[in-house]
Amino acid sequence: MMTADFLKERVAAIATMHRKERAIAPILAEKLAIRSIVPQNFNTDRFGTFTREIKRKGTQIETARLKAIAAIELTGETLAIASEGSFGPHPAIPFLPSNREVVLLHDRTMDLEVIGEAISTKTNYSHRRVSSVEEALAFAENIGFPEHGLVAIVGDRENEEIFKGINNSEQLADIIETGIARSADKKVHLETDMRAHFNPLRLQVIEQATLDLIRKLECSCPECDWPGFDVIERKAGLPCEWCHLPTSLMLAEIHGCKKCGFKQEVLFPQGRKTANPGECHYCNP
Repeated sequence: MMTADFLKERVAAIATMHRKERAIAPILAEKLAIRSIVPQNFNTDRFGTFTREIKRKGTQIETARLKAIAAIELTGETLAIASEGSFGPHPAIPFLPSNREVVLLHDRTMDLEVIGEAISTKTNYSHRRVSSVEEALAFAENIGFPEHGLVAIVGDRENEEIFKGINNSEQLADIIETGIARSADKKVHLETDMRAHFNPLRLQVIEQATLDLIRKLECSCPECDWPGFDVIERKAGLPCEWCHLPTSLMLAEIHGCKKCGFKQEVLFPQGRKTANPGECHYCNP
């Protein structure tokens, strides 16, 4: 089997209600000749919302899988693509906010699942409590409004109302004025609308994750030729250039096949055979 050839000319259901197909479908068409459809009346909010009305029950990957399976069941297709995003501190640079996106391909015919991933610090993920229209407009300008939308939460916790997809100044001003009058502390909670159709920055990260998915589909197992042969484990221990003791830097990656279980170790995946002494806990305690 030629890698990913079995996907060519297939139809994929993209499990979205927030226009993620704008980021995903062109890449699928260009790289794999896949024709994409979007299920009608497909409610992805039932799997969790960024505005916290519905909590995500599983991990990012589990939620993306549930979306893909639901899209297959709704459309009758055998191939589906789903994505799921999360926002929080960067795993390696905790003081920076980051956006992690996964794009999952689920092929019922081949019993195949492959997951693309991208992590980016290029995000406007932010929130603020404001007490005037002027504060709200300043926050909006800082996050790239109106191309990037806003969410406002008005009222107290027991009686709050959520306004999503705010993307013009008059609408924002009206909501802020009404919200200040309703709130006991005379403030309104504002946050960036992280849904893909109101957040172009997030769409860019979804594109990166889709390209990573394509890359993995084109990597086949050396033993059985099954697609998706990729990193399953990373090993620290790159030796210090001076003392040769192991450091916390990456020494090797283990690539694995989900089909046959074959594994392959790749040494020095970042192209470095030694660590700088400044990165060694012994030489630079």
